[in-house]
Amino acid sequence: MGPKQIATLAVLGVVIAHDGAASADSRSAALSVVSLFTIAKSENKNQVQYAVRVDADCVPAADDPIVAYWRMLEKGPARTEPLLSRELAAYGVESQVVVARTADGGSIRLVLRAVPSRPILVETSHAPGGGCRALATIPIAGSPAYLFNVYAHLRWPFGLQYLLLQGWSKDGTRLLKEKLEG
Repeated sequence: MGPKQIATLAVLGVVIAHDGAASADSRSAALSVVSLFTIAKSENKNQVQYAVRVDADCVPAADDPIVAYWRMLEKGPARTEPLLSRELAAYGVESQVVVARTADGGSIRLVLRAVPSRPILVETSHAPGGGCRALATIPIAGSPAYLFNVYAHLRWPFGLQYLLLQGWSKDGTRLLKEKLEG
């Protein structure tokens, strides 16, 4: 298996539901949640998970299909909690607009409060092996990339030192990173 195939598998492994998203066995459910990307931070192991709610045809559900919640990894691998109101400025969704719905997917323009100058295009579709997948595309280091992680290096006692955007090139051959100073 070559580097391109490994990169493609890594992208699919990140974006195809690894924690409750659609699969061939769960397609009969009315709605599924497909993982998009995470925000990890320097102060502990917990992560903010962004996901998109889709119907059985992988079409974005409702007018606000993007959800964000805590993955409380320090409490256990399956523990989740909602974002608190005081955390929305750092991790909340500024806006989301479903820009297209088709018979087998759709797209959403997502803007996060922390980086309003970097809109994200979320595209949902059927995954090659069944179920649904979602890809979050954003420019990273000047190239369109599939975002899978943002690392927030926090400054003591409060504040952000920098964000590190990480994604795969759209052809799946390169890991792209970009550091945004806080």
